[in-house]
Amino acid sequence: MSKISHPHDRFLKTLLSDPERAAHLLRERLPVEISELLADELPELVAGSFVDQELQEYLTDRLFRVKTVHGYEAFLYTLIDHKSYPDRFVAWQLLRYMIRALEQWERENPGWKQLPAIIPLVVYHGADTWRIPNHFLALVDAPTGWRPYLLDFKFSLFDLGHVEDQKLSQQPHLRAWLLAAKYATRDGKQLEIKDFLVKVLTEVPADDLVFIMRYVVETYRRYDEQDVREIIRRVRPEEEEKMMSQFAQSVMQSVIDNTNPKWALMVRREEAASMLTRQLQRRFGTVPDWASERIAQADPSSLEEWSLRFVDAQSLDDVFSDKV
Repeated sequence: MSKISHPHDRFLKTLLSDPERAAHLLRERLPVEISELLADELPELVAGSFVDQELQEYLTDRLFRVKTVHGYEAFLYTLIDHKSYPDRFVAWQLLRYMIRALEQWERENPGWKQLPAIIPLVVYHGADTWRIPNHFLALVDAPTGWRPYLLDFKFSLFDLGHVEDQKLSQQPHLRAWLLAAKYATRDGKQLEIKDFLVKVLTEVPADDLVFIMRYVVETYRRYDEQDVREIIRRVRPEEEEKMMSQFAQSVMQSVIDNTNPKWALMVRREEAASMLTRQLQRRFGTVPDWASERIAQADPSSLEEWSLRFVDAQSLDDVFSDKV
């Protein structure tokens, strides 16, 4: 699996790991004849994945156990496609994964009389518009007259790129997650939606903000450090330095993988700041807050200059003095 897939996989799994977000997505994007019969209980996430290992770079899945208003148990299977282009074989993949899910259910219910319903939903956030038929028989080569005797099923499709930003979800928290996912594969539009991204991020809890912004750092090629700092400052200014520090390791890995070269300057600064802090601690003991703040806000050239001064400095004031 290539490293670039990790941010998408982690982000999309986390998106649907929250029962409330999952409930909103399923109710909004499943056909009304299905969603209107779902009970009010939150969906229960079933542990595990059914995706083939070689396809985990491109696909993320979530299986939910739900109840209907009539008391039936059913399953909703969500397959998230994070390739940049639609996959014409997704119906075949869905069939295999749904069978695996039912086989797992059968092992847990050996005395079964009837199988539970399992409804598939495909969520796609690639850059190209999805034009693949959403039923299984489109893949089968057979005479038309045979169709009534052949296996077939339809799947619902939620193509994020085909939905207006404001209409991605009626639920503010979910809308922020979906907006971030939508533009992760649309490099040319990322700068254009920065103001709207700020707007929707003001509606999410602090923990969600950290996770979404980490994903933005890892996948938005058009955003550099100043763009990310601006967004955080406009949404939650008191968290700017803390969050940027948390993102540093992810940024470094992105640059190493050559997936986000615009962040190379931040990598240089974080490495230089870390080195200077360690030098000062060894020489002068605990680094006071005022010195840590200056280091956190400095550019790479200042950090380099202070590291050179450190060699002959007799005090912290000598290192940071403007009188040289």
